[in-house]
Amino acid sequence: MNQHNDNAVLFGNGDEVPSNNSNNPHIRDLIGGLNRRQLLAGGAALGTLAFLGAAIPGDALAAEPQAKGQPFKLRSRLPFDAIPISRTDGISVPTGYKATPFIPWGTPITGRYPAFLDDASNSAQDQAEQVGMHHDGMHYFPIDARRGSAKSSDHGLLVLNHEYIDAPLIHPNGPTLVNGKRASAEEVRKEINGHGVSVVEIRRNVRGEWEVVPSPRNRRITAATPMEIRGPARGNPLLQTRYSPDGTATRGTQNNCSNGFTPWGTYLTCEENWAGYFATRDSDVSRELKRYGLRSSSRFGWETLPGDEFERFDATRKTTDAQGDYRNEPNHFGWIVEIDPFDPSSTPVKRTALGRFAHEGLIFAPVQGGRPVVCYSGDDSQNEYIYKYVSRDKYRPGNSDGRLLDEGTLYVARFNADGSGDWLPLDINDRRFRSACETAGVTFANQGEVLINTRLAADIVGATRMDRPEWGAVNPDNGEVYFTLTNNTARTTTDAANPRIANAYGHIIRWRENSRDHTGLRFDWNIFLLAGPNGDSRDPKGQPLSEQNILASPDGLWFDDEGRLWIQTDMSGSQLSSGPFGNNQMLVADPRSGEVKRFLVGPLGAEVTGITATPDFKTLFINIQHPGEGSTATNLLSTWPDGPGKRPRSATVIITRDDGRRLL
Repeated sequence: MNQHNDNAVLFGNGDEVPSNNSNNPHIRDLIGGLNRRQLLAGGAALGTLAFLGAAIPGDALAAEPQAKGQPFKLRSRLPFDAIPISRTDGISVPTGYKATPFIPWGTPITGRYPAFLDDASNSAQDQAEQVGMHHDGMHYFPIDARRGSAKSSDHGLLVLNHEYIDAPLIHPNGPTLVNGKRASAEEVRKEINGHGVSVVEIRRNVRGEWEVVPSPRNRRITAATPMEIRGPARGNPLLQTRYSPDGTATRGTQNNCSNGFTPWGTYLTCEENWAGYFATRDSDVSRELKRYGLRSSSRFGWETLPGDEFERFDATRKTTDAQGDYRNEPNHFGWIVEIDPFDPSSTPVKRTALGRFAHEGLIFAPVQGGRPVVCYSGDDSQNEYIYKYVSRDKYRPGNSDGRLLDEGTLYVARFNADGSGDWLPLDINDRRFRSACETAGVTFANQGEVLINTRLAADIVGATRMDRPEWGAVNPDNGEVYFTLTNNTARTTTDAANPRIANAYGHIIRWRENSRDHTGLRFDWNIFLLAGPNGDSRDPKGQPLSEQNILASPDGLWFDDEGRLWIQTDMSGSQLSSGPFGNNQMLVADPRSGEVKRFLVGPLGAEVTGITATPDFKTLFINIQHPGEGSTATNLLSTWPDGPGKRPRSATVIITRDDGRRLL
């Protein structure tokens, strides 16, 4: 997920700067070599071919079997009427459903429970006790999940990320600048506290409405919260700073996008476009900083204020010793952070074995007792990679914890033109990796250094450059892994599977591991969906997207417990303002039949993101991020959810059926 206009103080584009200049093959070149059987879907022709197997009837979408003598048609698993595109400043859902805004930015959840002030005049300390800004990845933890009883669908912890902040909206009149530099420490502290994660205890009351529970479990984790570093990079000289001379501790997490959750009941927040928070004036930038795109100025200018709490965002070398400055502070970001939502006194942990890059999220393959855990993550930047982690030790139900994420092997994906794929180990003890490093003339001192330089290591082994890998999801029906590739406008030539000058619309890729436990080194892959208005024009059988499912820039991705795929979009610019797609939306696809329908449309300027549900699947939670993107205090481009004259606020939306039954 990226910020298309995050109202930056010093520059306005919040996307991570593309920094992959390797000659590795690009996914566009490989897609062009696939034949029709390997291309699952053109436009809305989803599911017309089984995954790398036999064909199914292309029109198998009807709700009832046909009359005698006619082909049998599958019953629809999407029993709602697709809603039309919309450009209204509100939430649209199908008839029979209700969407209710919940815990918007500024909702008090802890401490003094300070109320949100409409003019945004809350203090930095207030913000540290309120829900953060720009909701993103999210998970619902039943309150009794660790007691071995039936999982509660009426009482739980809702844990959500806050990707970034809008400086013009978080303050009454925007940020205070003097000669282009930040002038108010209080304002910057408030911005720091607007980032991170919120843990919110919620309960359904006797009227059936969800409400916040005043609870000691409620917690704000911000860009200043103390954290521990574990895994192979712990104590590495490249993590030594003035704050942590031994390289074992750090402060804060920021630009948290999608998320994950572990089989042992903890939350994983994922640091995505973190590089823009730092600046360096060094002309000879280290490879650890250069490959991640650091600039001479930062997104919000926090480093321009005096004081250790702000100077840490300045990665310029100021002393002869790394322990005397913050040249290595950016190396403390780009990790997966594990949080125990049930223990508000616990210290969040950055798990370095999972690699350092622009993590969009982390998803687990189905867990099996006595087998390693396997998880996947995408690097959300143009031409970056998809990764897999396999733990060294085995999962033990009831006894395992985050240590499984400290020792294991990180792999990066190579997608071959014949529809096969390989997982390439990024392991200094692996002979093939050492040989690739020797060929490239690159030396790593140890595995910690490999992981701090994950992108460079992936370049060296020849991974496949992708079109912004974002969210992933695993199909509970068969274990297939799906990933959104949101877009890549850097494309300058067409190819067979993307007959456009640039991939402005994105697609969804999927693969099936050749090993049942997902630990193997081989997989088979194909394209599940090509987004955009034109469908697959290479083949007359390709169908364009229709009025009920036209979409662009797929981003959020989630499977429900019955194997339906929920797709959220992150369109921006002309796609929102003048394209045929309307506002950002959420659709539901049935991989069994190929049916896909639009289920929800969001308000003006907003991204639809984050998704989780109660165990009984009667309540769905989704997030609406940056409604009215680009707004200022004097120019409100949206007033959702509070109404006319009120500043737009990111919020969670609760979706239920009017009749109280399961959502689908």
